[in-house]
Amino acid sequence: MHEQVIIAMTIVAMCLIAGMTLNGIVGKVVDARRLRHEGRPATDGTEVRAIAERQAAIEDRLRVLERIATDRGSLLADEIESLRRETAALPQATRRDEVTAQ
Repeated sequence: MHEQVIIAMTIVAMCLIAGMTLNGIVGKVVDARRLRHEGRPATDGTEVRAIAERQAAIEDRLRVLERIATDRGSLLADEIESLRRETAALPQATRRDEVTAQ
């Protein structure tokens, strides 16, 4: 008889633990569904306009940076080419003197 009481109490304890665990899981699922269906509050037009203006400003800055990067790259390439032409135009002896002087 004593063993039956211990077994019954163990079963009751296991059922309580399983029930509490299932209750926690079901509660989380219900909360997640409720939040999903509630959704975010609708944004007003002023917030959307502010975001659009910031995006336009960022795009303008990006265009300027791209232009600076490409212009500088072509200017640098032009400078390198002009130096190559100048170096190629110098007599061979003068170029050797410049190299050793550096």
